[in-house]
Amino acid sequence: MSDTKLLVIVEDDADLARTLRRSFERRGYQVITAASPEELDALLTTHSPDFAVVDLKLGNASGLVCVPRLRAIDDAMKIVVLTGFASIATAVEAIKLGADYYLAKPSNTDDIEAAFSRSEGNVEVPVDGRQSSIKTVEWEHIHQTLVETDFNISETARRLGMHRRTLARKLEKRQLR
Repeated sequence: MSDTKLLVIVEDDADLARTLRRSFERRGYQVITAASPEELDALLTTHSPDFAVVDLKLGNASGLVCVPRLRAIDDAMKIVVLTGFASIATAVEAIKLGADYYLAKPSNTDDIEAAFSRSEGNVEVPVDGRQSSIKTVEWEHIHQTLVETDFNISETARRLGMHRRTLARKLEKRQLR
C-alpha cells in the first residue's frame, strides 16, 4: 500500500456516502464513491483501492456482488460490508465472498476504521445463550431467501409461499439498508 490510502465507498444513500466521504477525507483517505455495482466496475478500471466500504443493499441490487469484484483487484484490500439489515446469512456470505469485516448500521467512521485494522477474529467475543424469537427466526429465513434470489421480491415470495404484497409489507417494517 502506498502512503495515500484510497478508499472506495459503495453506497446508494447519497447523504450517507457524502458523510462517510467527508469523515474519511478528514482522516487522510482519498475517497471515491459508487452508488451501484455498475458504477463500481467503471471506477475499478482506473482505480485500485486499498480499502472498501460496501453497503449490503444497493437499490435493487445486492452489495455482495461487489465483494468478489473488489477482492479480484487486490487480495490485500480491506473490505467492510456495512448494513442496516444484518443477518447471519448475509454475514456468512459476505465473509465467504471475501469481505474482511461485516458491520451493522449504525456504524461510524471509528467503527469502520477499526474494522480495517482488524486482521484476526476475536475469541473473547461473548457467546450468550439468548434464544432467537420467532420474529427473528422468520426474519433470518426471509433474508436468507432474499440473498438466494439476489433480492428478487417476487421470487422470494414464491419460494416462501406467501403473497408478494405480504412480503413487501414485512420488508417495509424492517428496512433493507
